[in-house]
Amino acid sequence: MSRILLVEDDELVGTMVRMNLENVGHDLRWCRDGVEGLAAALETPYDLVLLDISLPGQDGYAVLQGIRRQGIGTPVLMLTARSDVGSKVRALDMGADDYLPKPFDIAEMVARVKALVRRSTAERQLPASRVISFGRYRLDLDSREAETNEGRVVIGEKDAEILALLVKADGAVLSRADIIEEVWGLDAFPVERTVDNYLVRLRKLFEPDHRQPRHILTVRGAGFRFLP
Repeated sequence: MSRILLVEDDELVGTMVRMNLENVGHDLRWCRDGVEGLAAALETPYDLVLLDISLPGQDGYAVLQGIRRQGIGTPVLMLTARSDVGSKVRALDMGADDYLPKPFDIAEMVARVKALVRRSTAERQLPASRVISFGRYRLDLDSREAETNEGRVVIGEKDAEILALLVKADGAVLSRADIIEEVWGLDAFPVERTVDNYLVRLRKLFEPDHRQPRHILTVRGAGFRFLP
């Protein structure tokens, strides 16, 4: 169960967010002012912080700055009535990971939370060396240098991100939509066939026989999973 911190002073918005996120299995703590929210973020690890900008005590920018100054890398999703580009750019420059103006669609909010929580959890599971190894294959996620069927090569950024995402899922099935959300983002619109094309290339690089894969498996009607 993921742990989410909500910092929001609007009772209606906060109730709606809490109800919908708890309904899909998240454990949520709700703080109603910036001072309380920052203290909560600093005292307890969370998988995600949902942060309003206009808050009593101190605003969301100050809370975000306080979190990042302490070296806390927890993803932060801004939920705010400020929809102007300047406010969005300021928040992203200060270290926010995503920005969703109010009023927002609940389904979109839940989807963005899902993507950020998955990213947060996966990053904690990565080995400190940032190296993936399985069978005779190896990938350095920083340099993207890999030991493959074609020898030592530098693979593409999206190839590396997709392979890392599958490995970090620890055997769980990821749909094409999951992969698109995580690798391209919610604001990009690659067709699902794009994912298939990347998987074909990855299998040619990282499978002993790409026609009968043993690592990057297709789960019919559901998506893909990785087995070491």
